[in-house]
Amino acid sequence: MLVREILRVKGGALYTTTPEQTLDAAIAAMAEFDVGSLVVIKDGRMAGIVTFREVLQTLNKAGGAGTAMAIGEVMVADPVTVCPDMEANDLRRLMIEKHSRYLPVLEGGQLLGVISFLDVAKAVLEEQGLENALLKNYIRNWPEDSAA
Repeated sequence: MLVREILRVKGGALYTTTPEQTLDAAIAAMAEFDVGSLVVIKDGRMAGIVTFREVLQTLNKAGGAGTAMAIGEVMVADPVTVCPDMEANDLRRLMIEKHSRYLPVLEGGQLLGVISFLDVAKAVLEEQGLENALLKNYIRNWPEDSAA
């Protein structure tokens, strides 16, 4: 399974913010859309990503305050990215090695989406379900031994 297939299973929703937006606005958007990351867009291009990890770290450092800070101050400016032709096993390995739950998918500099660890798990379950159904069908239709 490739990253592009995981994106297809996930769907095309992409949630964004800007570096000037405040952390409290990003928190509200993440809560409203039930997402754990927002891609930061500046001048039509990805400038970074902010995830719930950065939100929690910022709030912790500021003693619960800090929600008026600009996203540009808390975002990951150079996130790990993947290409759509990457194999799912390589993607999982990279996510674990880099301790990243959200990875932007880029092709030729164009942002195609963001893959989360949950997206990967859902896609793997879907693929396993299809394989199980095919195997059960194959076993059910096993040819009888006519030589006996």
